[in-house]
Amino acid sequence: MENYLVVNILAENTNENIRKFSKLAKSSQCNVIDCHFKVMGQYLSAIFLFSGSWNAIAKMENILTKLENECNIIIQKKRAEIEKLQADYMPYVIDIVGPGHENIMYDITDFIINSNLLIKKISTSTYEASQTGIKMFALHMIVHIPSNSSIATIRGEFTEFCDQFNLDTIMEPLK
Repeated sequence: MENYLVVNILAENTNENIRKFSKLAKSSQCNVIDCHFKVMGQYLSAIFLFSGSWNAIAKMENILTKLENECNIIIQKKRAEIEKLQADYMPYVIDIVGPGHENIMYDITDFIINSNLLIKKISTSTYEASQTGIKMFALHMIVHIPSNSSIATIRGEFTEFCDQFNLDTIMEPLK
């Protein structure tokens, strides 16, 4: 039986830390199921989902505890169960780009949740438009839509919602 471990790491952004984190699976004989590295200021954020035997996961937990104690690194770890996509949901991707507004992230997630969609992933960023200097907002989201829902209705309502904030959006099946 496969066991799973979710690990969230916050450390100084150095190549040596990236090497340490990349080597975790090899050191513990776990498999990397999912991994995200992101530099934020002078910090490196890394999120992993590992799988392995009970012994491999226990070894990973010990390695992480040692790493946290020896280095200036913040590590959160939690054993997890992996859910399979249920047949009564369809995975969709939502991409949004437009001017940045206060609370826009909340407004979008609130709309999605009120529409009974399940949020599975969110990535956002802001940047300055090269031609105008306007603060822009970009969002990438994966949602699961109930199969008994009308995609056309959800897409239409979501497009109307985004138009209120002058946001361009694309909603399409996950490929």
